Amino acid sequence: MNKSNVFAAIVGRTNAGKSTLMNLLVGDKVAIVSEKPQTTRTRIHGIITQENTQYVFIDTPGFHRAKNKLSDHMLKAARSGAAGADVILMTADCTKKISGVELSLIESFKELGADVILLLNKVDLLKDKTGILALIDDYLKLFEFAEIIPISAKNAVNTEKILPALQKYASRTDEFYFPGDITTDQAEKIWLAEIVREKILLSMFEEIPHGVAAQIESLEETKTNSGKPLIEISVVIICEKSSHKGMIIGKQGANLKKMGMAARLEMEDYFKSKVNMKLWVKVKENWRNKEGFIADLGLDADA
Repeated sequence: MNKSNVFAAIVGRTNAGKSTLMNLLVGDKVAIVSEKPQTTRTRIHGIITQENTQYVFIDTPGFHRAKNKLSDHMLKAARSGAAGADVILMTADCTKKISGVELSLIESFKELGADVILLLNKVDLLKDKTGILALIDDYLKLFEFAEIIPISAKNAVNTEKILPALQKYASRTDEFYFPGDITTDQAEKIWLAEIVREKILLSMFEEIPHGVAAQIESLEETKTNSGKPLIEISVVIICEKSSHKGMIIGKQGANLKKMGMAARLEMEDYFKSKVNMKLWVKVKENWRNKEGFIADLGLDADA
């Protein structure tokens, strides 16, 4: 029986809702989500296999101005994800005017000769829905999009139109690119570390999260004294300053305990068993400019 694959890169400025969209489409949490810019740091694949077609979504870091070597890798991952796709899903916040980021993206589409579907996200936030018509007109003056779909990734508005729009870009193949029973190819340890970082993003002040990373030191499946399954996880949280370490830990460890509990509960839902998690906080000054350390964390563009 003939099968087909289609690769779709999700691109856009930071905080446009790319990861929220991919999680919704895939029906599983494969990328962490927060309102803070640059939440996604690497290229992540979300996978849907429906009958004879496999849709592979490439969630890319948001386009922004690079400030350090980590930012360089993030932008490289975003560009390479777009260049390797069959079609691009440009996700834009319809509550905001067209910015230099969108203009730069559109210029890159012209250079690539890419087919692009424009997704105008966050329509649920528009008080006057007629305003989107003017925005669509502004975008059409800049680029000949294959299709324009106003959506709300948060509330699943019009998102059912995306897969049919992608079908025309599918190519025939003997086998699916990925196994048909997975929703992401992201390594489990990387995903678990990202869950911890997400809880930090959701809890900490603006100046701290960009300089924070998390890394799984050990992951072991054991059993409790009563013989029930138990997951033992040791996680290191890396920050850039001693003052940040103190703020992450909090008074008498209150912040770390709160974030750890939130991460542990999500992991228990994932593993369907009890999780015992140990969290450590270490200072690694200027780590976002250290190539070797970025690679160790799996955050380099070629990871």
